[in-house]
Amino acid sequence: MRHIGILSTGSYLPKEEVGNEEVAARVGVTAEWIERKTQIRSRRYAAPDEATSDLAAHAATEALAQAGLSADQIDYLIVSTSTGDSPQPPTSYLVQDLLGARRAACFDVNVVCSGFVYALALAHSLVTVNPDARALVIGADLYSRILDFTDHRTAVLFADGAGAAVVAAVPEPYGVLGIDLVSRGDAHGLIRVEAGGSRLPTSAQTLAEGGHFFRMDGRGVRDFVADQVPPALVRFSERVGVPLDRVDHFVPHQANGVMLTEVVERAGLTGALTHRTLRDYGNVGSASVPVALDEANRTGALSDGDLVLLAGFGGGMAIGSALLRWRNT
Repeated sequence: MRHIGILSTGSYLPKEEVGNEEVAARVGVTAEWIERKTQIRSRRYAAPDEATSDLAAHAATEALAQAGLSADQIDYLIVSTSTGDSPQPPTSYLVQDLLGARRAACFDVNVVCSGFVYALALAHSLVTVNPDARALVIGADLYSRILDFTDHRTAVLFADGAGAAVVAAVPEPYGVLGIDLVSRGDAHGLIRVEAGGSRLPTSAQTLAEGGHFFRMDGRGVRDFVADQVPPALVRFSERVGVPLDRVDHFVPHQANGVMLTEVVERAGLTGALTHRTLRDYGNVGSASVPVALDEANRTGALSDGDLVLLAGFGGGMAIGSALLRWRNT
């Protein structure tokens, strides 16, 4: 069986930089409080004429260019997002049209902040059964349009961005060594957008009640991550036969800086280089992992043969982990 790995990466962050002072003034806290609680200093918000598909297409273009591929050489196009352009059509079809990837079979994945790893798992499976195929995996979210700026639990954290990777066959011993996916629907109420679907269709009442805003039980999410994520990473490492103290790079979801430190310590990943982008970009949802991976890749932090652990966790609730042996091309 041929090995499947990541050929290239790309990312896109909108141009508008929004610092803590501006957010603090809107939310009713201080800039110092935001940084102390989250370790975030600034974030990016999309321009009025930008939608999720635009961010995704920009990131995809960067990944394609790094791989030396054109869009019409892509066989599968997977977009992970919880903030699609509209309920229908799938955002991936809009990205396909923007890129001109007319050969690609397209579909969306919505596993919120774990979505990129879930999409990577799907791409890995598709290329495994079609070894000559190439998959373009994109994580993109645009949260600034669904934030309630009277809610300090969410408004200080979330922002906009997109990250992408081209997935295809790679030589042995490189590529994906294992993937682990965990879904906990019993905790679905911790992160949610309550209105706008079939249970609570859009109405004057749902709009007046703020039912279309992103909501999060901050304490519940923190407890879930602290209790569930480190043991899940340990179990995953045992299954693939690679102890966590052998991991060279940890590329986690950029949820909250304080939370990340706790995860690293509890999982025994202090020997790995943990890649953090949230200080400058905030929590960009499904884009967090691929944006951090792209920054690590483009800055030369990843050496040939390094063990790289990706970990997404969040709404659903869900956890997605992938271990790769990195190949520099």
